[in-house]
Amino acid sequence: MGVTLLFLTSGLFLGWSLGSNDAANVWGTAVGTRMVKFKQAALICSIFIILGAVVSGAGASHTLGKLGAIGALAGAFTVAFSAALSVYLMTRLALPVSTTQAIVGAIVGWNLFSGTGINGAALAKVMGTWVFSPVLTAFFAFVLYFLVVFILKHVKVHLIRLDGYTRLLLLLAGAFGSYSLGANNIGNVMGVFIKSAASAFPTFNLGSFFTFGGVQQLFLLGGLAIAVGVYTYSKRVMMTVGADIFKLSPVTAFIVVLSSSIVLFLFASQGLKNFLVGHNLPSFPLVPVSSSQSIVGGVIGIGLAKGGHNLNLRILGKISLGWIATPLIGAVVAFVSLFIVQNVFGQVVY
Repeated sequence: MGVTLLFLTSGLFLGWSLGSNDAANVWGTAVGTRMVKFKQAALICSIFIILGAVVSGAGASHTLGKLGAIGALAGAFTVAFSAALSVYLMTRLALPVSTTQAIVGAIVGWNLFSGTGINGAALAKVMGTWVFSPVLTAFFAFVLYFLVVFILKHVKVHLIRLDGYTRLLLLLAGAFGSYSLGANNIGNVMGVFIKSAASAFPTFNLGSFFTFGGVQQLFLLGGLAIAVGVYTYSKRVMMTVGADIFKLSPVTAFIVVLSSSIVLFLFASQGLKNFLVGHNLPSFPLVPVSSSQSIVGGVIGIGLAKGGHNLNLRILGKISLGWIATPLIGAVVAFVSLFIVQNVFGQVVY
């Protein structure tokens, strides 16, 4: 168990990196518009991320398992560390980088180093969300903006009461988005350890209706690491997303958070997928998607709905460059790190 926990430190580092970058983006617009205080956002975000990770985290993690089933604990450690290092470097630049892209790049680096064939279908499914999720969030935000404008024109609400309603809605949307984020992105943090480390944790039977197994315990540790990241290093990225790309009002901030939360939920909910498949309806794949890409897509959707004149194209270009560089950096760092861990430290990495 001690060795397992030692190797899990890279996953915890990755969880901290996700919390400091991706997770807090759910609250970036609310904090950026000063409708919600950072400490309040961090507390609610942390609680619901942990709940989402433990209760609903299993679905999206399977796709990463298809991309690279890493059976060697030292290999999983190196892959997670490489992804975390990539995210940390981007976070230092205050960029809302994608943890999903970082872990996928690191897994591809492991595939290349180990000579394992890359699952093209799984990789294409994940990469497809890098385009589809921000576009879908932008669409939701665009439509919701005109719906909210229509409602506000026909329902007379005093400004003070509207301010209170907006603050409450931001809190509710943020809690929903945090839960969806934990469910969707915990696979990025601990997915590579499921095959090699989950069996090291004992299974606890809490009554006759609930079993707390090794995978759930891994996800709990990852959720706690994300929470630490939210508290310690997320505020700078919140301000980049919430205030620098496009100046948001409290109402449009709510629309962005809600749009992103819906998209994260669509790609994370096993129950929703089973319901849609059971009724012969099209469903979304259970794939970890980037909260950063989604939230940026929502901000762009609002910007386009308002004419697109005030979008900060320089910031958007800088963010896009980070999205392109992240998987490449993750793959290179993983390949080099795996070589060092295997040949210098003598560890089996595949």
